[in-house]
Amino acid sequence: MLARTLSCAVVGLDGALVEVEVDIATGLPSFQVVGLPDKAVQEARERVRSAIRNSGFRFPNKRVTVNLAPADLKKEGPAYDLAIAVGILMSSDQLRADVRDTVFLGELSLDGRLRHTQGILPMVSVVRQSRMSKVCVPLDDRAEATLMHDMEILAPESLAQLVGYLKGDVPLPAWPADAPVEPEVEETSCDLCYVKGQEHAKRALEVAAAGRHNLLMSGPPGSGKTMLARALTTILPPLTHEEALEVTKIFSVTGMLSKGQPLIRERPYRAPHYTISNAGLVGGGQSPRPGEISLSHRGVLFLDELPEFGHATLESLRQPMEDRQVTVSRAQGSVVFPASFMLVGAMNPCPCGHYGDPLQECRCSLSDIIRYRKRLSGPLIDRLDIFVEVPRVDYDKLTGASEGESSAQMRTRVAAAAARQDERLAQCKATCNSDMNARDVAAFCRLTPRGREVLHTAMRQLHLSARAYHRVLKVGRTIADLDGADLIDTPHIAEALQYRKREGD
Repeated sequence: MLARTLSCAVVGLDGALVEVEVDIATGLPSFQVVGLPDKAVQEARERVRSAIRNSGFRFPNKRVTVNLAPADLKKEGPAYDLAIAVGILMSSDQLRADVRDTVFLGELSLDGRLRHTQGILPMVSVVRQSRMSKVCVPLDDRAEATLMHDMEILAPESLAQLVGYLKGDVPLPAWPADAPVEPEVEETSCDLCYVKGQEHAKRALEVAAAGRHNLLMSGPPGSGKTMLARALTTILPPLTHEEALEVTKIFSVTGMLSKGQPLIRERPYRAPHYTISNAGLVGGGQSPRPGEISLSHRGVLFLDELPEFGHATLESLRQPMEDRQVTVSRAQGSVVFPASFMLVGAMNPCPCGHYGDPLQECRCSLSDIIRYRKRLSGPLIDRLDIFVEVPRVDYDKLTGASEGESSAQMRTRVAAAAARQDERLAQCKATCNSDMNARDVAAFCRLTPRGREVLHTAMRQLHLSARAYHRVLKVGRTIADLDGADLIDTPHIAEALQYRKREGD
């Protein structure tokens, strides 16, 4: 007897419906799974066999063939266990039910319980797009599945409970899509009010956050560069619901979602070590998976000790920074991952870290300093909008009792500036000031007569290139947004010029 059930595959960050066909025929007992399965899917034979027996059902002592269609789509992971088990029970006439509008997702344990499965959110998303009415997921993944609206979610604890529900013997609540999900609220010690001194660097962070500008901090060890970078996410505007779903899909596919927080509500902050591989940063592998730049989507990617990263690794950031996405190509095909992140880099002024320090002598030769700084290529530097020095903090500032401005106060101004950008760029491809192209700059970066004169003088005296000219205008537009000004004035241009890379740096 032939039975059909539905399951789902994950390709990149997107789901794809998979039809599970189960045929039981006479012949020597065997259990075959075809349809381009990987090792984890092949091992489903033992999991499903034990789960069916330990759930009180009979595993057919015949020739069992399972086909996962379409056959040219590679099937990975244990998410097909439940669909295969239900198909076997239907094909062996132990279960009679209409499951044409139900998609089954979940890994089975040997005793028949359903385990947490990665990638539930993108799979439920494609089920919703396919206009299926029900989706069955493990109970542990119920909260994640209910993030999709207009779906009836079945969340059994075990295979036996699901079969009892399909037979009509056991009640199983259908969780509505609007089931409340309480976020975990964690206290953070990265509030900017705890950062002593560094007022100029804090202001640069505010400007960078308001316009989503890439930032590079340079200073001696222990000056607070890492703490400033960690505090950046506390002043960024909160994620919208659509952005939160995008980020959650990435973390769901990589298995990094916690049970208590199925929806990522805070902007991600990723800080990989400089020994990370190119595939770890950009994404890849035999079966492509998101890298750190995709895990920092809609958030911050902090690269400490920036010149210590491999040259090829840093150069691989150039295209994703421009396109806001990364394409990973393999022999089986190409996968596109989102990569709209803010890059924040930190570096020492020299290999020993004390060049220009008034209190500690630098031991590096001039050639060592030049060689160290040349590890960052010109094309990568060109994609950084703001450069800021983070000097050593004085003792008096460190021991002062007064606290600086809090992240919440700064976040209010950043959110207001972001709202102005959203309104202004509503009809453009750009989503923030840093994304504006030359046409957008000409349309939206209008200057006052005095501001135009100051910029003209700077172009002549500082020998600014066309790229530097547009960068100054975009940063100036962000500063004007923070001030609530329609036109870019002299103070905005003057401050934007302070953030440019100086000769010799």
